[in-house]
Amino acid sequence: MNLPPADFDDVLVDTARRAVLGWLATVDADGTPNVSPKEVFALVDGHVAVAHIASPGTVRNLAERPAVCFSFVDVFVQKGFKLKGRARLLRPQDAEFQRWAAPLLAMTQGRFPIHAVVLMAPTHTEPILAPSYRLYPEQTTEASQTASAMARYHVRALPPDAPGTQP
Repeated sequence: MNLPPADFDDVLVDTARRAVLGWLATVDADGTPNVSPKEVFALVDGHVAVAHIASPGTVRNLAERPAVCFSFVDVFVQKGFKLKGRARLLRPQDAEFQRWAAPLLAMTQGRFPIHAVVLMAPTHTEPILAPSYRLYPEQTTEASQTASAMARYHVRALPPDAPGTQP
């Protein structure tokens, strides 16, 4: 499968960087959807690279049915993206493995074993929005959604000079 890389815009890339989890959907042999959370993923050269750390169901499904959907959301602004396309599995012995695994290995810093890389070539991308943006567009902003999410999750903002914050 050699599909051209997707053209990711800055908003999609920035949202992916802020997302804590992504979800990879595959389909099993009897047509039942399987959604698996993915903590380690990166957008690389118009593709989505996802670490196979503990996903035997995903691997089994991809062997026969390469159609996938990958979604991620910034939980604070409550916006994200859904990407559909086809995926293939790259194992460590495959020539391309190192290229696609490199950003994932940098993210894990050796904390998780990466058994393979699920490499997705997106063919369709669409935004995900919390219903408030559509139902109450005049009152709903990213700032209001962030404030609401921070209150719901009991998150307090760090002062700008706190260690680990960026200017």
